[in-house]
Amino acid sequence: MTGNIKVLFIGDIVGRPGRNAVKHYLDALHSCEEQKYDFVIANVENASHGFGLTEKNHNELASYGIDCFTSGNHIWDKKDIYAYINNSDRLIRPMNYPKGTYGVGYRIFDVKNTKIAVMSMLGRTFMNPVDSPWEIIENEIEKIKAQAPIVIIDFHAEATAEKICFAKFCSEYKVSAVFGTHTHVQTADEKIINDYTAYITDAGFCGAYDSVIGMGYEGSLKRLKTSIPERFDVDENSVLEFNAVSIGFDAVSGQAQSIERIKLIKDYSEVKE
Repeated sequence: MTGNIKVLFIGDIVGRPGRNAVKHYLDALHSCEEQKYDFVIANVENASHGFGLTEKNHNELASYGIDCFTSGNHIWDKKDIYAYINNSDRLIRPMNYPKGTYGVGYRIFDVKNTKIAVMSMLGRTFMNPVDSPWEIIENEIEKIKAQAPIVIIDFHAEATAEKICFAKFCSEYKVSAVFGTHTHVQTADEKIINDYTAYITDAGFCGAYDSVIGMGYEGSLKRLKTSIPERFDVDENSVLEFNAVSIGFDAVSGQAQSIERIKLIKDYSEVKE
């Protein structure tokens, strides 16, 4: 159990364009030996038409080589989630839902003779009420770190200040990484906190580039102008954006050694699916 573990964390996947952006990116990685990752994580709560995750899309994304799926407040939007979430070996729902909720809030994976724990957590500022993520860290992190030296948290939250403060708090408990999701807008503040914890306020999203965080402009405009509920439809533009972060961890200590943002915008109109 020595050396470096290279992890790719992919921001919120939004609908079919997001799934296509991820497929194109990972297909290109598979053909390039120098760019391969030991472990790939993606937030999938918007992967099925922008809201939730169907079992079909779960299996599709797994076939691309994604090892772990994190989620957020929209994970329950497709009702067939209840039929398969307890059987998935890679899907994680937020850990701070009440006890008895379907699924699990963290999983531990074997990677290159070491172990990686991945946790999903919801913020509470401007979000629906959930259990305290702060108390979960205080009560559970020692047990989890005893099982896995590398601990990665997807913190699905709205408020920037809450994300930054939570990451600093987690760094005191030697959490290896805290990656913000939910806003779908990649931030330019990647860093390593306290010389240990890799952090970015939001990893961004994967989906249509010329969109409103993955959704169509007209529907978004009508809802925002009138305040009347309007159906959101995923923007199907062929110009796709792929957002992620690349991180290196020490396999023994779990300490983050590097973090780099990835932002790729490409027109796939001539590419056959």
